[in-house]
Amino acid sequence: MTAGRVLVVDDDADLLGSVLQSMKLAGLAAQGFGGGLEALEHISGGFDGVVVTDIRMPDLDGMSLMTRIREIDPDIPVILVTGHGDVPLAVRAMREGAHDFIEKPFSGAHLASLAARALDFRQLVLDNRRLRAVAGQADDLETRLVGRSAAMIDLRRRIRTIGPTDADVLIEGPTGAGKDLVARTLHDLSPRRDRPFVAIACSALPATMIESELFGHDPGAFPGAIRARMGRFEHARGGTILLDDIGAMPIDLQARLLRVIEERMMTPMGSNSPIPLDVRFMATSRTPLDHEVEAGRFRPDLLYRLNVVSLRVPALAERPEDVPALFDRLLAEAHARHRLPDRPASPDLLAEMARRDWPGNVRELRNAAERVALGLADPAAAPAGGEGGAAPTLADLMAEHERRILIDALIRHRGVLKPVYETLGLSCKTLYDKLVRHGIDKTRFVGSDEGM
Repeated sequence: MTAGRVLVVDDDADLLGSVLQSMKLAGLAAQGFGGGLEALEHISGGFDGVVVTDIRMPDLDGMSLMTRIREIDPDIPVILVTGHGDVPLAVRAMREGAHDFIEKPFSGAHLASLAARALDFRQLVLDNRRLRAVAGQADDLETRLVGRSAAMIDLRRRIRTIGPTDADVLIEGPTGAGKDLVARTLHDLSPRRDRPFVAIACSALPATMIESELFGHDPGAFPGAIRARMGRFEHARGGTILLDDIGAMPIDLQARLLRVIEERMMTPMGSNSPIPLDVRFMATSRTPLDHEVEAGRFRPDLLYRLNVVSLRVPALAERPEDVPALFDRLLAEAHARHRLPDRPASPDLLAEMARRDWPGNVRELRNAAERVALGLADPAAAPAGGEGGAAPTLADLMAEHERRILIDALIRHRGVLKPVYETLGLSCKTLYDKLVRHGIDKTRFVGSDEGM
C-alpha cells in the first residue's frame, strides 16, 4: 500500500462513498469528510498525505479549503473535483497552487491514479525536508518558529522535548505572539498527529450553548434538542483539544472541565452514560493565569491540572533581533500567496522593522508584510505630514490609522467586501466611500474577484 493518506472531501455522500471505494480498490488509505472544516482538523505541516476535494460545497468551498491548506503547508497536494462549468475556475486554481484537477464524470481508477502520483510527490517533499535537517539546515520546526534569539532557541528545544509526550500543556504569551502555532506544532510532533486537532475559542462560545457545544447532548436534553449532537470534545477523540484563551471560560463551567481533564470521561447533556475521552489537552492564555486566580476569575485547581507543562511564547519586543529574518520570511510568504515576484526587503527596511515596536506581535508584523508585498504602504514610514514637511496633524494620524484598519480588514477577508463592512460595523456605501477617499483598490487583494 502506498504510504500516506488520501483525505476526500465532498458533501455528496453517494459520490464520497464511491470515491473511497475506488481508493480502497487501488490500495490507498483514504478517509472521507462531508465538509472542509472537519478535514482541516486532520491536516498539519507534517501531514504525509494529499487532499481530494470537490469545488462546490456549502460553508467552505474547495478553493477556500485549498487556500487554508496552503497556509498550513504550501507543499500539500490538493486535487480538485470539478463540474463541467468549473473548469476555468480549476485552471485558475492550478495557477494558484492546486496539484491537479479532474472533471466530472470521472473514472474512479483515474482519480486513484492521480492521488497515488500526488502521494509520491508528497513523500519526496517530506524526504527532502528530512535530508536537509540531517545536513544541518533549518528543520521544519525552525521554519515554522523563526528566530535565532535565546528565547526562541529555548522554546524550540522545549517543544521538541514535550511534543512527542502526552502531557497536557499550558501556553502563555501576549496576543499575536504565535501561541496557536506552538500548540499546532506540539500536536504535529506527537503520536496523535494523524488524529483531529480541535481548537475551541473559549471567548467566542455562546454562553447559552457552551455546554452543548463542548459536551454534546442527547435528544430532549433541553427545549429544541430534537436529535443527538456530538460535542467538540468527543469529536477530538484520539487527538488534541486546544482551549484557546481559556481564561475567558465561565468559572461555573471550569469545575466541569476540571472533572473531564482529571477523569478523561465526559457526559453529554441529558445523558447518564459517561463517554471515555482519549485526548490531549492544551490551553492558551494571553494573561498569566495565576493573576486570574488571584482575581477570583479562574479556579486554582484547574490551573494546577492544566499546568503539567508550561511554555511561554515571547513577545517580539523581547526578541528584536529575530524581527528582520521573520519579516523577510513573512514577506516571501505574502509574495507567494498573492502570486507576485519575490522581492526581498531592503537592508534599510529590515533595520527599521527591527527598531519598531510591534504591540500586535507576529500578527501585526504579518499584516505589515502583506502591505509591503501589495505595494499599499511602507509600514516603516511615518504618516504623511502637512505642507512643507510639517509634523503630521491629528487628522493626518487618524486618517492613516483608519487606512491601515481598512487594509488589514481587506487582507484578512481577501478582498471580499461583505465581511469587511460587517466586521467594521459600516454600511456598504460607507465602506466604498472610505476606500475611494484613501485610494485603496480592493482588486489588489486575493479573492477580490469573487465579489461581495
